[in-house]
Amino acid sequence: MQWSDDVGPTTRIATVVNALQPSERRVVELILDDTEGVVEITAQELADRAGVARSTVVRSCQSLGYRGYPQLRVALTRELARSAARATTSGQDAHGPSALGRIRSDLDALAAALPRVGSVLTEAEVEDAVARVVAARRLVIVASGLSSPLALDLSMRLTAVGRPAEFVADPVGQQIAVSRLSPEDVVVVISGSGANELSLRGARSARAAGAAVVAVTSFATSPLGALADVALVVAPAKAGFRHEVEHTSRIPHVIVLESLVEIVADRLGTTAADTRAAVLTILSENLSD
Repeated sequence: MQWSDDVGPTTRIATVVNALQPSERRVVELILDDTEGVVEITAQELADRAGVARSTVVRSCQSLGYRGYPQLRVALTRELARSAARATTSGQDAHGPSALGRIRSDLDALAAALPRVGSVLTEAEVEDAVARVVAARRLVIVASGLSSPLALDLSMRLTAVGRPAEFVADPVGQQIAVSRLSPEDVVVVISGSGANELSLRGARSARAAGAAVVAVTSFATSPLGALADVALVVAPAKAGFRHEVEHTSRIPHVIVLESLVEIVADRLGTTAADTRAAVLTILSENLSD
C-alpha cells in the first residue's frame, strides 16, 4: 500500500490493521492506545511493552509505509499536534455529560475525523471507479448487514440521476442477480470490514460471470479488496478493525458515496439533468400540504 505524506499514522493503521501479523498488531495497538507515550520512548522500549522483538517494531513501521521507527515518531508527533489544534477548535470537553452533550461531543469528534476519511483514496482509483459506473451496461449494488441501507440509497440516488442501478435486498438474491452478468457490467460491493462472507460470495459470483467489481471498504488489505478490480478505501472515522466490528459507523461511506453520485451525474451531463427534472415532477406530485 502506497500512501501520500499527508496520510497520518493512525489512518494508516486503521486501513491495514486487519492484515498485520499478530505481533505487528500488538505494536500498532499500543501506538493507538498510548500515542503520546509512544512518541517519548525508543523502539526497544516499545518492543518490550508489546512483548516482541525490536525487529518487529521496525517491520511494523515499514508496514505503515515508514522507513523505520524514527520516521514514525516524527509522523506521530505531527499528528498529535494537529489533533490538539482540532480539539481546541471544536471544544470537545465543553458539552458536559448529558445526553445532548454526548451527541454534541460525538458530532465534534466526527467533524475532527472527517479530513482523514478520504485521505487514502487516490485520483486514479476514483476516476477508474467513476468511469466503470458510468459506462456499465448493467450496474448492480451488493451489500449486507449494516451496509445494506447504503446499497439501497446508492441504487436509488444513481437511478435518480440517470444511471440505473439495481439492488436486491436478499443476499442469495444478490448472488443470483450477479451470476447472469457479463464483462460489460459492473458490481459495486459495499462492506466496511471487507470480510462479510455474504458480500464476498456476491463479489465472487460477479467475477465468475466476468463482471467488474468495484469495492467500497474501510481496509486496504481485505478479502474484498483482493477480489476487486478497483477498491475505494474509505478510512474509518475511528481507527481499528475492532471498532469497525463493535461500533460500526457508515457515515464516512455515506459521504463518499453521495459525492460519487454527484460526480457520476456531472459525467452524464444532459442525461442527469433530464432525469432529475422528471424526478422532481414525480416528487412534487407526491407531496402533501
